[in-house]
Amino acid sequence: MDLRNIAIIAHVDHGKTTLVDNLLRQSGTFRDNQQVAERVMDSNDLERERGITILAKCTSVDWKGTRINIVDTPGHADFGGEVERILTMVDGVVVLVDAAEGPMPQTKFVTSKALKLGLRPIVLVNKVDKPEQRAFEVQDETFDLFAALDATDEQLDFPTLFASAKQGWAAESPDGPQEDFAPLFDLILEHVPAPKVQSEDGKFAMLATTLESNNFLGRLLTGRIESGTAKAGMTVKAMSRDGKQIESTRITKLLAYRGIERVPVEEAHAGDIVCIAGFQKATVADTLCDPEVDTPLAANPIDPSTLSITMSINDSPLAGREGDKVTSRMIRDRLMREAEGNVALNVTETDQKDAFEVAGRGELQLGVLIETMRREGFEITISRPRVLYKNDSETGQRLEPIEEVVIDVDEEHSGTVVEKITMRKGELQEMRPSGGGKQRLVFHCPSRGLIGYHGEFLTDTRGTGIMARLFHDYAPYRGPIAGRREGVLISMEQGDAVAYALWNLEDRGPMFVHPGDKVYQGMIIGEHNRGQDLEVNPLKAKQLSNVRASGKDDAILLTPPIKLTLERAISYIQDDELVEVTPENIRLRKRYLDTHERKRMAKKAEQA
Repeated sequence: MDLRNIAIIAHVDHGKTTLVDNLLRQSGTFRDNQQVAERVMDSNDLERERGITILAKCTSVDWKGTRINIVDTPGHADFGGEVERILTMVDGVVVLVDAAEGPMPQTKFVTSKALKLGLRPIVLVNKVDKPEQRAFEVQDETFDLFAALDATDEQLDFPTLFASAKQGWAAESPDGPQEDFAPLFDLILEHVPAPKVQSEDGKFAMLATTLESNNFLGRLLTGRIESGTAKAGMTVKAMSRDGKQIESTRITKLLAYRGIERVPVEEAHAGDIVCIAGFQKATVADTLCDPEVDTPLAANPIDPSTLSITMSINDSPLAGREGDKVTSRMIRDRLMREAEGNVALNVTETDQKDAFEVAGRGELQLGVLIETMRREGFEITISRPRVLYKNDSETGQRLEPIEEVVIDVDEEHSGTVVEKITMRKGELQEMRPSGGGKQRLVFHCPSRGLIGYHGEFLTDTRGTGIMARLFHDYAPYRGPIAGRREGVLISMEQGDAVAYALWNLEDRGPMFVHPGDKVYQGMIIGEHNRGQDLEVNPLKAKQLSNVRASGKDDAILLTPPIKLTLERAISYIQDDELVEVTPENIRLRKRYLDTHERKRMAKKAEQA
């Protein structure tokens, strides 16, 4: 059977998953009366809740006797490690661009990887049904982007279609016949080459690009067969990048993608994307091959991690009450398992045996990992994120990661945004109108300056601003950046918070806890209006007496406390504070719970 392997790449919220939904429907993958969830490819709970794609996933459709394997990729730069690996499995890419927003940072990031691999793009300008669409301008901007990324003449001669993934049609012009996706399917067959394979008759070889674990089948390694044929039950071996044999085993199950299902097959040929079960140790970037093959397939290096956190056991007075996975051994095993399948994540043990350094691409990637562990029953404490510095080998200068920040904001808020990012050592690179009364601002800003900025940005722009970030390069250290200006309110007692006490503390600043919440000594219960920390007693009850007076028995009306999400909590804390994460609660606390120990450690830090 004829094969085509393509990836769909785009910035977050430009409509990739909705497009795949309609491609599956129109290709006859589902029965006419079959009930199918929206965004069928976002199968993970967190993906459905957040409305984003986190993991790259495969599906396949049949069109006019040709099987098209389609890979839906994440749109956030934090999950770019997924996309970089996936591109080695495909022979063409559909670059999806929003008809109003135009090419955004993640489009640029993934497209640059695809162009370097020599893949020929098809450009699909999506959402042309929006009133603010500017389809032809966006087409020109996409051409400029490809030219800036050093595309070849062949890549610059890309075909363009205009579409509405939501309404389910694509056409050669925005006003063309709005019927279905047949023009896109036909263009894929015509423009994307069949898989280039080393040899169909040669020895079996395949590069593992994703890893997942299954309760019944064990480790599942997905990749594209580069040469030969894979058969269920055949003996194969795994080799590392440097050619060392890792293990030899039998293929216990061979799975191929048919629609949204993975179906067991007896054999698969060169060019097809399959899942192999049976390996115990093989992982991502290893070569799975016939025992006689002695040269591993080339694996692309992955961009480095830029941010790290320290994850340790929960040692607060409330530890062990909600979760069932609380030991450092359980946390270590879970993190090592995650690092195996997620190549953009690095886990290292620290000097303290119960703490681990977890390095990743950004706050969102680390936040998703912590949220997943929390739902699995883990109790952990998290430190403030730190950026990973490098030293210049020639000058000895300290280098820090710089991000390219693209912001679309109403003109009235642009001055505030420029001021705030400049305070964080960001430099304005470009400022231009982007249609609809909005300005597009492009900055180069240190990663550490952007930690915790997103919440403030949404407040400053009244929730109308759109911010996208992308790792740009390492550059000389830009000097200290002022941190949080406010202090915090720290509980000096352990027990249940009392409404009367919180009511009296409201003048000091906004609260993080409700009446009745459990608090302990050293826990952060609110934000102080002033710049320094303040120890308070949230357990102080009203003194009862037999004297009645006017105003004594007024009803207590409390301002609703600030709701802390995981990302907000992690970005809010300072270096001497931690986030306590349990299956039911997110709490803020000081690293040292005892007052005297806190003061002693603060003195030590000043002297150092």
